[in-house]
Amino acid sequence: MFKAEKEGAIMLDAFILIMFMVVIGALIGGVTNSLAIKMLFRPYKAYYIGRFKVPFTPGLIPKRRGELAEQLGNMVVDHLITPESLQKKIMNEEFQRDVIEWLKEETEPVFHSEKTVNEWLEMLHIPVSSDVLNQWLKDWVEEKVSRSKMEYSSKRIEEALPEKWQGKVEEALPKLVDMIADRAESYFTSPEGKAKVKVMIDDFLKERGMLGNMLGMFLGNTSVADKVQPEIVKFIKHEGTQEILHNLLRKEWAKLKLMKIEDVIDKLPEEDIRSQLHASLIKMVNIEGHFSKPLSHWLAPHQETFTGTLLPKWVDKGTDLLAKKVPNLMGKLHLQRIVQDQVESFSVARLEELVLGISRREFKMITYLGALLGGVIGLIQSIFVMLFS
Repeated sequence: MFKAEKEGAIMLDAFILIMFMVVIGALIGGVTNSLAIKMLFRPYKAYYIGRFKVPFTPGLIPKRRGELAEQLGNMVVDHLITPESLQKKIMNEEFQRDVIEWLKEETEPVFHSEKTVNEWLEMLHIPVSSDVLNQWLKDWVEEKVSRSKMEYSSKRIEEALPEKWQGKVEEALPKLVDMIADRAESYFTSPEGKAKVKVMIDDFLKERGMLGNMLGMFLGNTSVADKVQPEIVKFIKHEGTQEILHNLLRKEWAKLKLMKIEDVIDKLPEEDIRSQLHASLIKMVNIEGHFSKPLSHWLAPHQETFTGTLLPKWVDKGTDLLAKKVPNLMGKLHLQRIVQDQVESFSVARLEELVLGISRREFKMITYLGALLGGVIGLIQSIFVMLFS
């Protein structure tokens, strides 16, 4: 019985020793791993005893933050956000469809906007308005008139007019003669023309004094007017009259062609012509009326063409151009330097929070693994102690 009690005591001591060493090993393993993880970040700054720096201060990451920032920048540019990956993303059909849909949603309010063009120009701070454009139109007219006057004033009309135009005028002369004859015939056969002939005959007879009065009393005014009117119409329609008129017009046209343009301009009310031309252009263009209409009046009819045809083509060409420019664009952006500067601007506490936020679970597992390994090592040590004690 005494022997059994002694063996039981030995077994109890052995169990206590094993458990003690396992617990101590687990604590040492877990605490050292946890301490090692903490020492990655802490302390945040170096500590000194006199002139001597305390070892392991600051922590690894605070001490190597510059190198870490540089390596992160290199990793992002060389392995994460590379020109090839961006080009692949940009040229992806799904990405292009997303861009098209996004642009459709963004432009939808614009196509149906009830704001006027003037309001949109003002909202976008574009220095364009109906007054500005009207003034520009006036200045353009002034410039064109002044330049044309300077360029052509010393030339004769036949030099300034194209031969084609001169030929048109030559062809129009016979038609002009016929038109004049027709208008004259219509006038003299009308009641107004008959009355005018009668008045002219009366005036003619009055100017002849007593002879005219005697002739008028003898013939009678009405009979004279009735007899003269058909003769006037015959005279107008006579080929000889039309030939005379045609020759007269040709001579006048020949004289006009030899005139210098400055002589013609000097006889014209230039300022009135400019003002009238400007007023006619403003009325014809109607800038104020167009700018006062809602933007939807101009854009809504073209929305389907824009979204269905133009927008996909523009996105396709735009993404293709952007993909070609990505390497150069990334070089201009200096992404590596941006990442490096951003990381260096973080406080060590912020870096610790970021890293732990991503790897907190893994760090805990490392701590638990250290405790497990420490416990196993303690168990092995306790076995060796019992074997060699």
